Amino acid sequence: MSSALVLEKEAVENLLPQKFPFVMVDSMYSFTETSLVSGLKITNDNIFFDQDTFLEAGLIEHMAQSVALHTGYDFFLRNEVAPTGYIGSIKEIEIKQLPKIGDSIQSTVTILQEFAGITLVDIVTTLNNEEIAKGQMKTVLAK
Repeated sequence: MSSALVLEKEAVENLLPQKFPFVMVDSMYSFTETSLVSGLKITNDNIFFDQDTFLEAGLIEHMAQSVALHTGYDFFLRNEVAPTGYIGSIKEIEIKQLPKIGDSIQSTVTILQEFAGITLVDIVTTLNNEEIAKGQMKTVLAK
């Protein structure tokens, strides 16, 4: 786990276009121009769980919202309203393990390329410092 919590649940939710019960990120641990570390504690009111297991769709949505949080916070720092973003493509997502209720996951987003509102990112999700999922996404900002 990263040490310092930069943003907590309420602040994170204000930066995401998604609203409860569809919010899959509840904390931000670090932010730079080209990276972000986000977190999510899996609770039993999460819509993406079945029999105490957080589903693949939830993990992928958590990864995507981590990218959205980077964009939202970047615009927030510039005192601008963030445009809505969309997943353009998902590439090579590998899920090794699914978290359980009560687990806290972290995702590290690394921006590989950014051009004309299209961003290519690498995302690694961990549970207890063990990699449980990784992949690449391309996101597109609405014009």
